Amino acid sequence: VCSMGNSTSQLYSALTKTLSSSAVSQHQDCLEQPDSARLDPIDPKDLLEECQMVLQKRPPRFQRNFVDLKNAASNHRPIRVMQWNILAQALGEGKDNFVQCPMEALKWEERKCLILEEILAYKPDILCLQEVDHYFDTFEPLLSRLGYQCTFFPKPWSPCLDVEQNNGPDGCALFFIKDRFELINSANIRLTAMKLKTNQVAIAQTLKCNETGRLFCIAVTHLKARTGWERFRSAQGCDLLQNLKSITQGAKIPLIICGDFNAEPTEEVYKEFSNSSLNLNSAYKLLSPDGQSEPPYTTWKIRPSGECRHTLDYIWYSQHALIVNSALGLLTEEQIGPNRLPSFNYPSDHLSLVCDFSFNQDPDRLL
Repeated sequence: VCSMGNSTSQLYSALTKTLSSSAVSQHQDCLEQPDSARLDPIDPKDLLEECQMVLQKRPPRFQRNFVDLKNAASNHRPIRVMQWNILAQALGEGKDNFVQCPMEALKWEERKCLILEEILAYKPDILCLQEVDHYFDTFEPLLSRLGYQCTFFPKPWSPCLDVEQNNGPDGCALFFIKDRFELINSANIRLTAMKLKTNQVAIAQTLKCNETGRLFCIAVTHLKARTGWERFRSAQGCDLLQNLKSITQGAKIPLIICGDFNAEPTEEVYKEFSNSSLNLNSAYKLLSPDGQSEPPYTTWKIRPSGECRHTLDYIWYSQHALIVNSALGLLTEEQIGPNRLPSFNYPSDHLSLVCDFSFNQDPDRLL
């Protein structure tokens, strides 16, 4: 394990040692992957300690508990999947107008440690992120050294680029533990709507589980935001589903889709995913008493226009082929507090979602 430095900003020191200067400076070539394979691995406990040192003046991280959903017999380790819109730094500081959030709480040198602390706490096997605008200088160099294979696909016209002193475009990022999975196929998808290419993207990767030999597809996306764009989101969702039908050979390969859909369950795009021939279900519905209702919120913030409390983030899965063993409970209103998110306690305006999946032993029977 390499030394992580010895200054008050030790994590920053470690990061600067890992960077490829060309990868950070050339935003126009954001699909080029920096060569982090030559860097020494990091012990996650050491990185967590670094984060906690940087955060020692902040309140402690919120405690959330996993809810056991099904005690299905399985002879393999569950696959833990984490979904999170982490809030692009340029948008948080420059465009999103969180009127109750002190600017001090949005400082990147500390906020990135809160994000990393959350990831390290739950130890996902697969991590799906949206609004990533610090991929090359933070997430790729660190997570690759924690054993993840990393993929990033930026938006073609990221709103981050409109912010002065931005760190490049934001986009979707997908990470998986290399020791657990083998990459079989990867597709970067620029979503279309009404036959026009849009500014929203997705990544879809077919992986083989080394323990079971089973194939599955993991996808991450971030659909168009704002009220009034419901039909646009619906068209984007249809395009993504068509792509995934092809990639999964019409649901023969199990599928997990993570994303910020920017859509409440009442929207058409939600219904399209619910009624798709891919036989998808939304994992977080299983936390409700009847197993049919989404959580009351996955994002909660205050902007100049007022308070925004919505359910927009989902983990969809092939319900014939996969079983949800457990899901991470949401933050309570009391934990979130009256000033809502983001805050000194929590780094994003969206909550992270985490589920443990196992393979159904007889998937074809339920198709």
